[in-house]
Amino acid sequence: MLSFRILGSISNRASHSFQLLNRTMSSTSNYQYETLSVTSDHDHVLHVQLNRPDRLNAMNKIFWHEILDCFRKIKDDKECRAAVISGNGRMFSSGLDFSDMLDLTSKVMGKDDIARKAKYLQATIAQYQQSFTAIEDCQKPVIAAVHNGCIGGGANLICACDIRYCTEDAFFSIKEIDIGMAADVGILQRLPKSVGNDSLLREYIYSCKNIDSTNAKEIGIVSKIFPTKEAMMQSAFELASLIASKSPVAVQGTKIALNYSRDHSVKEGLEFMTLWNMTMLQSEDVMKAAEATISKSDKVPKFSKL
Repeated sequence: MLSFRILGSISNRASHSFQLLNRTMSSTSNYQYETLSVTSDHDHVLHVQLNRPDRLNAMNKIFWHEILDCFRKIKDDKECRAAVISGNGRMFSSGLDFSDMLDLTSKVMGKDDIARKAKYLQATIAQYQQSFTAIEDCQKPVIAAVHNGCIGGGANLICACDIRYCTEDAFFSIKEIDIGMAADVGILQRLPKSVGNDSLLREYIYSCKNIDSTNAKEIGIVSKIFPTKEAMMQSAFELASLIASKSPVAVQGTKIALNYSRDHSVKEGLEFMTLWNMTMLQSEDVMKAAEATISKSDKVPKFSKL
């Protein structure tokens, strides 16, 4: 009898693992990329890895198209409720792939007329901006988990994320001035709204000096520092799973409201929330959450897909 119980327990665990594997494969089959790896080892949480470790996750032309496509899909993914973005290999990202920068420069220089050069650059810059704005516009909270170097484009990317963690060995470098340009894909617009010390931030931007993990936390670039990448990733997934366990109506509505209020007056933000909640307060999620709170149940309510 004991043997049958043991075999039954093993069978149940195997069945659960098989179902989880099937669900994971199904949830990520739509995310097949050359420069990104997208996996799901936690319910309703996607892990997006920058995946050019041999090039220190430098951002090439393919990357800009893929990161845009990836987060537009995540926005509409009914299974996903939170995402973690990290870098595969030795560092988070070394920034822009300079071979692509040289290719871009040669294409511009090959045009004789200044209007045509400007038109080409306008379209290219706008496309790159859209790639990171897609992270911000994605209604699911996105947690950036940074280890070692986060340089140039990498620093621009994490500014579009909701929450930022890093390891003790992490450093952040806003390098655009050193290559003769002003940053143009979001860091100059987003980071000053997150950082508490404008003077120190400008010092780092103008000088291109590295920002170590301690200073990054002090001025508000990151919220937590971890001794190892493993500890950071564990904490990032725990937070993502906690967020994913809550009402997707409430979480996604909150992200939309936070982003809107950041860019508008208090009055405009309140008016927006009146219009938003006159619909969303009718959601079944409100009743489920209220019942769980009133009953003081330890059981987390199950919220349906949004």
